[in-house]
Amino acid sequence: MPTHSLPALSIVRSLPRGVDLLVVGLTSDGAIGAPDSIEAAYGKQFGSGVAELALSLGAKPKTGNRRTLPAAGSGPRLIVVGVNGEPTPDLLRQAAGAGLRQAAGLAEQAKLSVAVSLGGGPEVVRAVAEGALLGSYSYAPISGSSNGSTGGGIDGIAVIDPGGSRGDLAARAQTMANAVATARDWVNVPPNLLYPASFADQVRALVKESPVTIEVLDEKALTRAGYGGILAVGGGSSRLPRLVKLSYAPRGAKAHLALVGKGITFDSGGLNLKPAEGMYWMKCDMAGAAAIFAATHAIAQLGLKVRVTAYGALAENLVSDTSYRPSDVLTMYGGKTVENGNTDAEGRLVLADALARASEDHPDLVVDVATLTGACIIALGNRTSGLMVSDDETAVRLLDAAEAAGEPLWQLPITAEQRERLDSKVADLRSSPRERAGGAILAAAFLREFVPAGTPWAHLDIAGPAFNEGKPYGYISSGGTGAGVRTLIELASSLA
Repeated sequence: MPTHSLPALSIVRSLPRGVDLLVVGLTSDGAIGAPDSIEAAYGKQFGSGVAELALSLGAKPKTGNRRTLPAAGSGPRLIVVGVNGEPTPDLLRQAAGAGLRQAAGLAEQAKLSVAVSLGGGPEVVRAVAEGALLGSYSYAPISGSSNGSTGGGIDGIAVIDPGGSRGDLAARAQTMANAVATARDWVNVPPNLLYPASFADQVRALVKESPVTIEVLDEKALTRAGYGGILAVGGGSSRLPRLVKLSYAPRGAKAHLALVGKGITFDSGGLNLKPAEGMYWMKCDMAGAAAIFAATHAIAQLGLKVRVTAYGALAENLVSDTSYRPSDVLTMYGGKTVENGNTDAEGRLVLADALARASEDHPDLVVDVATLTGACIIALGNRTSGLMVSDDETAVRLLDAAEAAGEPLWQLPITAEQRERLDSKVADLRSSPRERAGGAILAAAFLREFVPAGTPWAHLDIAGPAFNEGKPYGYISSGGTGAGVRTLIELASSLA
């Protein structure tokens, strides 16, 4: 099971007594969120306000910049975080995350309580609460020793909202952050510990006490039903594939959302073997499945009145004498045949099977999420996901959900000539052509062939944002990031 433990969150009107650390912001116009009592205490003890003292100690109103200030009197120490530009909810979400990462560094030896004050109002408080919780995330290393435990850590987070617009913001933020952290945990687990069968078992454990039902198809059931893509991709491994179906059907739901996730628990590239430097991080190739599983569980916990059916296609793409080959012709779920172009273009094959199956449920909207193409990273970088859709209305719906969630998403076209590039002389279509141009939109064009005409569909390519190989920033941790989870929850909210 995922091993994260996020601090408990509360939303309060004023600075609680006994708080150890207080996170505030710094813009070019001064401090954000510093309570009057703190400003007065700083003026009395240091002869300057919070912003002036922070600037004198090297703080800058630059995103990600952090400085810790001494306590004034009996008050808390301050963590001042730079906010570059207009303090939008997303910038404040980033600032809260950066502040909590700084706090976590100070809490290595003893538990510390943290308050965050970056402005008021429901939209701002919600963003700050999410950012603070996600910034506090850490993945526990796998160790045979307990000597590294110091008893430290963040002992509760209080977000200050002077206006008192609490509602259910704290519970919603906690649920959403836990869902993101669950996806992060799964992505971070080493591939010898997370493989198709064990991943399915962990999902079963996650939803056990929730109104979500689960069905797992093993290799025998997949063979009987004709899931040729999943079976081909997973056939080279002794740890055989699975298709995991989650169902959430609350009373009163008027919309049906189908989610499909790529769950390649390790991707060697198959016979089209990846170079060594490109293989190391391929434990993250199941991030799409992690996102849809975690999001579905959170949607149910929030009690959103939308029906959700989620399909995670889980396989391990390895090399052996049972590996599938370039030029193989595969019969996919539903009967369509595919000439395989490249065994390292495996994600679209498992997704095709799952999309075809999901479409049989006649959903109102189908969304697939996948770390699908390096081409999308080349086009959009490591922090922006690609969006390809069936129609403009679906594009607007996804873009609005991503904006509300604070997850960068950019629409790419599926141009008319892409389908011609998928023509095959020996099958109904080819999975990938030899030339590499337009790889992200070509993959989307392939997936579209497995969604019935007239069914609203969106494809999210999260290849860049799903895994952060560098240092943490804002509320984004190193390793798995949980990309896509918040957008899917927001999407379900809009449908509900």
